Amino acid sequence: MAEILPLQDDDLRAETHEEPKKSVYIDPETGKQIPMKDGKPCRTCIDMKMWSKLSKKAAKTESPKSAEEPTGVKKNQTEQPTNVSHSSSANTEEPVSEEEWRRNNCPADVETLGRSTWTLLHTMAAYYPEKPAPKEKESITRFFEAFAQQYPCWFCKDDFQKAVAKDPINADSRDTLSQWLCRRHNEVNAKLNKPQFDCSKVFERWLNGPPDGRCD
Repeated sequence: MAEILPLQDDDLRAETHEEPKKSVYIDPETGKQIPMKDGKPCRTCIDMKMWSKLSKKAAKTESPKSAEEPTGVKKNQTEQPTNVSHSSSANTEEPVSEEEWRRNNCPADVETLGRSTWTLLHTMAAYYPEKPAPKEKESITRFFEAFAQQYPCWFCKDDFQKAVAKDPINADSRDTLSQWLCRRHNEVNAKLNKPQFDCSKVFERWLNGPPDGRCD
């Protein structure tokens, strides 16, 4: 008979309808914000380097038994493949760096998740109809409403919800949707001290490619 495991945090919350406890911890060494959920670091809210740092720090402070899974952060594997490749031919495999291996084989951090998400959202907006039918407007609006509720990084999700409340989605056309999304992206860029994207070039970036044909 299979062993009956104790209820996990998420299971207990589901039974009691209790909201997870959210907080923000300031790393004393870097000054960076570390979003926390139920007292544990939010993996999808921080980058891989910070996650690794927290893992090692937790491993040092926990007892040998609990150090295997310190405060919700799994201890780094000491033996990881350095030549993992998805190439079809084993003979042509090239050694990869530890960072590349982690990027291709570990759960997404905030940077990987963010890049992939923006690529999906901008591409969806770029291929949205120029003259959408009422059902298409309703569909895309519901999608973004669900997205704002289900995004894995709660810290990012809360910011997105506030932005949408101030500037609701405009799904009247391909252009209005793309411009609306570009504004949301630039708000995130500003918070991360990244350059602002020229929203007049959304279709060049996500639909047609540059005029010189480098993407053809």
